[in-house]
Formats: sequence, C-alpha cells, structure tokens
Amino acid sequence: MYSKTFSASVLGVDGKSIAVEVDLASGLPQVNVVGLPDPSVRESVERVRAALKNCGFAFPMQRITVNLAPADLRKEGTAFDLAIAAGILTASGQLGALSFRDALVIGELSLSGDLLPVPGVLPMVEEAKRLGLSRVLLPRGNAREASLIGGLEIFTAASLRDLAECDRTGGDWSVLAYTGCENETSGAIGESSYFGAASEQPDFGDVLGQHHAKRALMIAAAGKHNLLLSGPPGTGKTMLIRRLPGILPVMDEEESLDVTKIYSVAGKINGGAASLIRERPFRAPHHTISAGGLIGGGSIPKPGEVTLAHRGVLFLDELPEFSRQVLEVLRQPLEDREVTISRARAVFRFPAGFMLAASMNPCPCGFFGHEHGDKRCGCSPLQIARYRSKISGPLLDRIDLLIEVPRVASAEAFSAGMTTAQMREKVTLAIRRQQERFPVTRTAWNGELSGSALRKAAPLKPEGANLLRQAFELLGISLRAHDRILKLARTIADVEDCDSIESEHVAEAIQYRRLES
Repeated sequence: MYSKTFSASVLGVDGKSIAVEVDLASGLPQVNVVGLPDPSVRESVERVRAALKNCGFAFPMQRITVNLAPADLRKEGTAFDLAIAAGILTASGQLGALSFRDALVIGELSLSGDLLPVPGVLPMVEEAKRLGLSRVLLPRGNAREASLIGGLEIFTAASLRDLAECDRTGGDWSVLAYTGCENETSGAIGESSYFGAASEQPDFGDVLGQHHAKRALMIAAAGKHNLLLSGPPGTGKTMLIRRLPGILPVMDEEESLDVTKIYSVAGKINGGAASLIRERPFRAPHHTISAGGLIGGGSIPKPGEVTLAHRGVLFLDELPEFSRQVLEVLRQPLEDREVTISRARAVFRFPAGFMLAASMNPCPCGFFGHEHGDKRCGCSPLQIARYRSKISGPLLDRIDLLIEVPRVASAEAFSAGMTTAQMREKVTLAIRRQQERFPVTRTAWNGELSGSALRKAAPLKPEGANLLRQAFELLGISLRAHDRILKLARTIADVEDCDSIESEHVAEAIQYRRLES
C-alpha cells in the first residue's frame, strides 16, 4: 500500500516542495525514514506513533518506509510530522475518503496528537502556490501567516482528531476551512496592511546640535548609503543613529513580502502574522556576536543579522569592539547585497540588502584628538593603532559617509535644528526622484547603482568632473571610492531637488570621506 503527500521545507529563505511517500509492506514491524533526514525528522516517527495512538488511530504493525523526495536534499525540522502521519493513515486505509493529492500539508505533532505551529510557513505556502497546489493544511497557529499568500484555500486543524472528523463527513474539507478571526484585518498581498502597531520613533529634534551629522544621516537615508560616525563619548552618535528609522520610507508590498518571509523562516513572527511587516528592520547586534551569527550559518544555514536587516538598517555600535574576523565577513554582503554560504551538498543564498550604520571612538579611551579640560587621552600610539586596525581599508572603502561628530562647544550649536518630520519630507522627495529616474529597473536607491547605470544617472558637468578628478589624484582614493562619491553626489542633488549634479554637490560628497586620511 502506497500514498503520496506534499509537504515543504525551507532552503535559505525560499520554500522547497518535498514529496512525502509512504509505503506499507509485509515484514517485521519497523519504520525507515530515507531521503537525508536530520535527527529532528527521524524523531518524528516516535511523535507520529504516539499521536496516532492517542487520537484513536492504529499504528500499522508492518514494514513502513517513508521517503522524503528529492532524496539528495537534506531535510530538517518538524514540519513533516503531519504529512508523515497523513501518509501512514491514508496508506493503511484509516483515512479512506480524505484526499491530500492537491494539498500542501505541514505541521508539528505533539504526543497527544495536537498540531503545533512551525517556522517558515510563508515561503512554504508561496512555493505551494507556484507549484499549482490549491489547498494548504496546517496548524491553526500558522493560519493567519499562510493567509498572506492569496489564491489558495487555507485549512486548519487543532489535532489529528479533526482529520478523522473530516473523513467521517466523506472528505468534506469545508469543516477545516479557515475563515479568519473575529475583527481580524485581512493581510493578503495586494492590500494595505501593517505588522503590529506603528512604534513611536524618537525625534531628531531631541538631539541638540550636530547639524552636520543630521544632514549626513538624511543623505544616507535618501540614497541608502553606508555611514560611520566617529567622535568622543557623549556626543550623540548612538542617539543619532537610533533615530534613523524614523526618516526611512515605509516598505512597498514587494519589500514587505521579502522581509516577512525572512522573519518567518527565522521564527520571529510570534503567533503568526496578521499582515505584512511594513516598518524597515533595525538590527543592533552586540559586539560579542560571532561571524556565523552575523552572516548566518549552521549545518543547514539559517539567516544571520545581515539578512534580518534586509531592506533596513544594520547598526554596529562601537565598531572596533567587534572582532576583525566578524567585520571582515561584511565585505561580500556590502558589495553584493547577498550572503553566499557553501556546504557540501548545497549553496545557500540569503538576501542582505541592508544599510550599514556604525559608530566608533577615535581611540580606546575615546578622547584622542578631542582633549578638553580634564578629558585627556591616555592611550599609547600602539594602543590606538591596534584599536583602529580592527577596521580594514577594504571595509572603510565600502562606507560612503565618514562623519566626525565632535563635542558641542558653542551655545549656538545647542539649537535643535531639523526635526524627524522635516528630514523625512526631504528624504521622501529624494526617493521619489530616484523612483521616477528608474521606472523600469525598479532600482529605488542611488547607493545600489553601478556601472553604466551609475554613469547614466549621474552625469557630471565639467566643473564637477574636474573636481572629482583632482580628488582622485590628490587624495589617492580608490576607484570604488570614486564611484561611491559619484553616487553620493547624485543623492545630495536629489535631496536639494536638483536635476543636475553641481560642483558643490561633488565637493560635499568628497568631504564626507575625510576620515580616510
């Protein structure tokens, strides 16, 4: 006796269809799970055995073979429990009327037979839609999240007993249909919906002085440019960067789906999502994080902080306190906007289109070059060199804005300056200009331009081209830095609502890289 059920796994941040085949044959009672299962999948046999017994079913005393196809792809997780149980019940004739032929079946089983939610449901359901399946059966705790993908019928069950009840009604799936919760707002793609309530963002108006740094943050947000603030302790570096999300635009549907899938795979959507995540991620890992925690890893790699910050901001406070090995792994994702992790049987790719915002002190004590009163630097030249050597030249070369944040000294500097609302208005205007410039390619940010697209989007007048050429020759900047200055000048012009890039825009972009000297 044979049955076939469709389930799914997650490969990177994408869903992968898995066929669960069950064969019952004569022989000594035993269960073999084949198809490169990991320990959590092998243990599903005992969970399924107990769940069937406690829900009134009989576990077949035959030779049972469970194949998870494709067999050359390693399987992990507990999402196959329900599909294996359904396959055994169908093959043994205990569910005679219920057909799973065109359904995706996912869910974890408890020993009592209750269905428990699993992570990664959103990309799994998206894969089911791509394959042309019409139904999805899953735990009730995942139903709201699955409903974000339109065009599929969503069916839920609290336990295996619900499948028995459905079978007694002649296989009528309607008794398992998901109708949504009372007063629940639909979050299906194509509608305007938000994940949770909009959080109260702190205002830039609360930060006194530092007008130069505020303008730099506004330009960085407008073009998605990487940024590093350097200055002594207490000058507001962390305060400024933590206010950065308040001037970033709300994500569109495509961006929201990408981010929601990532958080679904990472298991960070508690209780299922009623709608897509709209607020841009802001991740601030501690400096003790490992390289694997930052970019992802494991025997079957999972998303790291750079992927969780996709479409948003990755904030590294006290940058030189991170180990050099951890910082060096950022070089590829900053350049390619994705992370590639190779394993013996597969290559995993994770999106990493984040904006890097970092802060640092000029030395271990923080006062080198900023002595004032009794605040004197006590670091030796060797200590300062060792501290700064944590940040390599290639990494600095990938940062567009290198900003000095000095101590506020004069009374006039204590004015509040621009508020978050005023800065967001200018950022929105600049982003609208970029979207109008790239209607076909949908490249929404100047910071992502390269090659011919950059040359086309940022033509220079003779004065600006000559200024940039002189900076290249006199300052000894790299070709990568040359292009980043050009991108930055394009963004500055957009912030100032200018069609052409003037020489003053180029000059401002050049002076934002003065920390390199």
